Amino acid sequence: MPTPRETILQALLAALQTLPATVLRGDVLPERVPAGGLLILRDGEPGEPEVTLSPLRYHYEHRAELEVVVQGKASADRDAAFDVLTSAIGTALAADRTLGGLCDWVEAEAPRPVDLPVEGGQALKAAVVPVVLHYSTADPLF
Repeated sequence: MPTPRETILQALLAALQTLPATVLRGDVLPERVPAGGLLILRDGEPGEPEVTLSPLRYHYEHRAELEVVVQGKASADRDAAFDVLTSAIGTALAADRTLGGLCDWVEAEAPRPVDLPVEGGQALKAAVVPVVLHYSTADPLF
């Protein structure tokens, strides 16, 4: 049986897989970026929990990361594709801020995009989008 942390990450992945981009979890950047863009979910770090007693609960602000990558010939095309993809991420998260009741709250932080030249190919526009997952568990290993 998966832990609550793993269940939450799987639910986040499932929510992202509704987007028009290719969505991976924990994979390396492939040689080719799909036309609709690419999202790679990184598990991130749960951080130090706040602890409450009676009942004992560990309250996490787990910071997962989404690597967002789009490719295109023209800068305007990359900018537009990136904007569409990041907006779609925001819409998907806003549709269910609790991931079906698994989290107290899910929110994304603003990306810091960079343009990356590719020798002999189309340039990439990429960013890491932190996604903060607020949840509680009865044990730090669960």
